[in-house]
Amino acid sequence: MIEARQLLLTAGSRTLVANLDWQVHSGESWCIIGRNGAGKSTLMRTLAGLREPDGGSIAIGGRALKDWPLEELARQRAFLPQARSDAFAYRAIETVLAARHPYHANRYWEGSDDYTIAHAALASMEVADLAERDVRTLSGGERQRVAIAAMLAQDTPLLLLDEPANALDLAHQHSVMRLLAKLCREQGKTAVMIGHDLNLAHQASSHALLMMGDGEWLAGPVDEVMQAPVLSRYLGHPIEVLPHGARRIFIPTEESA
Repeated sequence: MIEARQLLLTAGSRTLVANLDWQVHSGESWCIIGRNGAGKSTLMRTLAGLREPDGGSIAIGGRALKDWPLEELARQRAFLPQARSDAFAYRAIETVLAARHPYHANRYWEGSDDYTIAHAALASMEVADLAERDVRTLSGGERQRVAIAAMLAQDTPLLLLDEPANALDLAHQHSVMRLLAKLCREQGKTAVMIGHDLNLAHQASSHALLMMGDGEWLAGPVDEVMQAPVLSRYLGHPIEVLPHGARRIFIPTEESA
C-alpha cells in the first residue's frame, strides 16, 4: 500500500529519520511512536505528499508519490492533521461533504449518494445530531470526531492520522481506535497513525514504527517492537509492561532519584 525507500527527513541541521526502508501492506494498522520532536508529524506530512522528503522516495500502490495527480491521490489516501483552523461558519455536514469532492468529476454540487455517505460517517462517530451545527461552536472532541467522519467519508484505502485520539474523552478514544482497527481488519483498509497512549496503540495496531529523533528507527509487529527496554530507550523514560489477560498494560515507572 505504501513504501518508503532510503527515506531521509531533516529539520534544520537535525536528522529525524535516516535510511527508512519501510513497507505497509493492505489491512495493516500501524502506530508511530516517539518523543516530542522526533519527527512523527514530519513523517506523516511527507507520507501524505504535503512535504518533499529530504532524500529517498515514497510510493503508494507501487507508484511514486510525486507521480500521483492530486485528484487521484485524494481518492487513494486521506490525511487527518494534528490541528485545524475553522475560519468560516460551515455546518458539520458541509465539512464532511467537502471530503467527497474528489469523486465529483465535473459535478459541482453533491449528489444523494454523497449525503448518504456523509450522514453515515457522522453517525459512525456519534455526531449525527451535530450535522447542522456550526463547527466553530463544537467542543474540541466533537470537532475531532467530525474531522474523522470527513476522513471516513473520503473513503480511501489508506488513512493517515496524526493523533486521532486528540481531545477525545476516554470512551471515544477507544471507540475511534476500535473502528479504525475494524476497518483494517474487515475492509482491508490501511491505517498509519500517531499516538502517545501506548495502551491504545497496542490494542488498535498490528505494527509499530518507533522513531528516536536522531535518525534511528525500528519497525515491526507490535508484540516484537513494543517491548519495555526498547520503548524505554525510544521514549526516554522507563516503561514497564504488565500482562493482563490477553492484553499488555504499559505503565511509566518512577525513575530512580
